[in-house]
Amino acid sequence: MVFGQQKIDNLSVEELERVLKIKQREARKERFLRLSATGATRSAALLSTEPITPAAKEKPARPKKPKTLADRLLTLVEVAAVIGLLVILGVSYNNLRSLNREMAAAQTALVAESPAPVAAAPIQQPSAADPLPFDRLPGGHTSPTSAGGAVPDIPAHLQNWVQPRSTIAPVIEAPEQQAAPGTRIVIPKINVDAPIIEGVTWEDLKKGVGHLPGSANPGERGNLYLAAHNDIFGEIFRYLEKLEPGDRYYIYAGDTKYTYEVREKRIINPTDVEVMLPTTGPVSTLQTCYPYLIDTHRLVVIADLVE
Repeated sequence: MVFGQQKIDNLSVEELERVLKIKQREARKERFLRLSATGATRSAALLSTEPITPAAKEKPARPKKPKTLADRLLTLVEVAAVIGLLVILGVSYNNLRSLNREMAAAQTALVAESPAPVAAAPIQQPSAADPLPFDRLPGGHTSPTSAGGAVPDIPAHLQNWVQPRSTIAPVIEAPEQQAAPGTRIVIPKINVDAPIIEGVTWEDLKKGVGHLPGSANPGERGNLYLAAHNDIFGEIFRYLEKLEPGDRYYIYAGDTKYTYEVREKRIINPTDVEVMLPTTGPVSTLQTCYPYLIDTHRLVVIADLVE
């Protein structure tokens, strides 16, 4: 009998039972064949109670929506913008490297041409009790000739809360404390050989390592404070962070050589100006911006005179 051609409502109970038995027999046969194909024994295939799950129907692939002309143009604009940005970054980086190489060459020539130092005038050094004339450590990256001028040390919204610091009252040292100013610094570990320039302004640090006016000279008692950039104007102190306690560097005053041995290094805020204060013993402090190309902090390396 062909039951598929009749409506279910027209079938009798006996006919419905017969249809159900046929369906069950077909299901057992399908399960038997499937389990036999997987290596199951004949008895296991016949006795298996695994439910039969209908095969999943594959969903028809959704046709891709064709790109319009506007979509293609937008994609081209995005690709061109990314390429342009990469080109600008590459050119800027190459220009910075070229500028640093030129500044390094000029500083090397300045070392070779540096004249013999003259005897220093009586040194005017502040005492630890005197207020410092600086609200911020040297080494900023804002040129005085840039648009809007140099960025002030104190933010505009805080300037009303800060009173200007008084100038340093000069303290005349005894004649035996006088020494010739530094002319050159050599740090073998990080391959530094640069001239020492008097001053730590923007223009001073273009020429070499700046000597803080009023700080000690090489070989004498006090804090010999030197600062230089790490990412512009020759990148003189680019690898200053590699110095460790026990490393030595040399500061020259003409032909006289002074040896300093690193005692410690610290990362501080730009407003921690206490590191510029004078010391009772002969000390040298090297300072640069940190981290490289970010310059939110300052790195200082403190060393003692050993010979």
